Amino acid sequence: MSRRALRRLRGEQRGQEPLGPDALQFVLRDDDDAEEEGSRRGSGGRRPGAAGKEGVRVNNRFELINIEDLEDDPMVNRERSDCALPDTVVSRKNKGGVQCGNSETKHAADVTKAMSPEQPNASGKLRKKKRKQKSKKSCTGESSENGLEDIDRILERIEDSSGFSCPGPPPPSCRKHVLYVEHRHLNPDTELKRYFGARAVLGEQRPRQRQRVYPKCTWLTTPKSTWPRYSKPGLSMRLLESKKGLSFFAFEHNEEYQQAQHKFLAAVESMEPNNIVVLLQTSPYHVDSLLQLSDACRFQEDQEMARDLIERALYSMECAFHPLFSLTSGTCRLDYRRPENRSFYLALYKQMSFLEKRGCPRTALEHCKLILSLEPDEDPLCMLLLIDHLALRARNYEYLIRLFQEWEAHRNLSQLPNFAFSVPLAYFLLSQQTDLPEHELASAREQASLLIQQALTMFPGALMPLLESCSVRPDAAVSSHRFFGPDAEISQPPALSQLVSLYLGRSHFLWKEPATMSWLEENVRKVLQAVDAGDPAVEACENRRKVLYQRAPRNIHRHVILSEIKEAIAALPPDVTTQSMMGFDPLPPLDTIYSYVRPERLSPVSHGNTIALFFRSLLPNYTTEQQQ
Repeated sequence: MSRRALRRLRGEQRGQEPLGPDALQFVLRDDDDAEEEGSRRGSGGRRPGAAGKEGVRVNNRFELINIEDLEDDPMVNRERSDCALPDTVVSRKNKGGVQCGNSETKHAADVTKAMSPEQPNASGKLRKKKRKQKSKKSCTGESSENGLEDIDRILERIEDSSGFSCPGPPPPSCRKHVLYVEHRHLNPDTELKRYFGARAVLGEQRPRQRQRVYPKCTWLTTPKSTWPRYSKPGLSMRLLESKKGLSFFAFEHNEEYQQAQHKFLAAVESMEPNNIVVLLQTSPYHVDSLLQLSDACRFQEDQEMARDLIERALYSMECAFHPLFSLTSGTCRLDYRRPENRSFYLALYKQMSFLEKRGCPRTALEHCKLILSLEPDEDPLCMLLLIDHLALRARNYEYLIRLFQEWEAHRNLSQLPNFAFSVPLAYFLLSQQTDLPEHELASAREQASLLIQQALTMFPGALMPLLESCSVRPDAAVSSHRFFGPDAEISQPPALSQLVSLYLGRSHFLWKEPATMSWLEENVRKVLQAVDAGDPAVEACENRRKVLYQRAPRNIHRHVILSEIKEAIAALPPDVTTQSMMGFDPLPPLDTIYSYVRPERLSPVSHGNTIALFFRSLLPNYTTEQQQ
């Protein structure tokens, strides 16, 4: 019989040792064992020169690594402990050539067991070596675990001593912050896929174009190939301070961006949109120019172009984010008093408005939470007047109820007409769901009735305009009653009338369902019974209305201007409507913090002659030689 046939019968290959009962385990032998095995296999047809090598004898011809050195490596020990064969070191090449579950290998192992009488002695040596390796592994594992514990302790000490906390999402063990934003909900495609399917949403986007490379992946917008090539416009973000778990940031303009800002202000004063277009040709990612030109396109009914400009502005600002600035944590702050930060607020608000009109209320809700999280105490854009509406449209009733429960104690949300009516509506719509237990449905219905009665008692002047907006004719007993009659709407303060008009102009269609109207009618009758019975809560609410709603603050006026709801804008006081409104900065704060000042320009009104004034009235871009 030839040597090749003999090796096949034994299950061997050239350059490998015979397979024993522990198949595919590579044996580690000393020099004495190697010589002894070499003398035994010399008569069996093996190469005589193979036993004369010094050091470790490698049974696998692809194994080129010293196994004793690998035993001290914690990474190798970790991988070996996770394998099905814990004491084998298998190289990548050998993995492709040997399979553990092969039937031919099992048959070869049985044949070799019958033909090699020296195998039991070798297996005994293997067991001893396994014990040594296990003891080494346990020592290495204990040391690595102790090292990890030490690292965790060091990190905890650093956080406790410095007090600087990097913004980021809270750990999963604790409950997420009420203003925590989820990245996946910032993308409108996520919501559109849920409505229409991925094929309908991404059908036209699948042939990807790789003509232009953008510097980074962003969460707020997706860069488009039709945009100008991005280059840093001179916008950056700086970390001001970090205290009490909050991080305060601010956008900054370099000298080049400041020059573009001065040119933009001059273009706005010229009242000519083409001047802004010319500026964008040289500075295609100047944020305020993009915002102002977006408003001009929207007024001309070019909604697609207006939305594209807002997305480009958001992309420019997101590329300037500080590495520690987080959109989702709810712990990063931007001071609205700084003009550089206002552009980010306004771009987010306009993007949120486009998303709501596009039919993505869940994505718009995340943008609303993001704006509110940037400065929740001051709330410069008064997002609390809008967040309830978006939560109801997105059918996220649990979130609205949770926000009301957590913030009612320190923010008095029940004193805002929108929360006073939206929260009971959320409870009622929650009680209409069939997938909840019966006792939870009953509790939600009871809480809804209690809260809507309190809202009707506090804001009786909102009922008749609500029914009129819903095209519902009220009952004669209700319309003729003194509590809900015309006097209730006329006698309420102007600031309260503005809030009621804002809420009804935005959310009246949510009350048009027949079940909702039936529930509202039932509670209106209960309120009338309490009024006729002389409930002291009625008089207390009347006194509270006269005290609380004397004058609306400036952030509410700013929100009304941005909302563009005609009924609410008509209720603005004259001192607000007579001011000049700029789309890139409506009603700036009175205590603005300026980081740089625009250079003074001579006013043509005060220093020009009659002819110059005449030409300027005809040509807004006309300037005299002295002004140049």
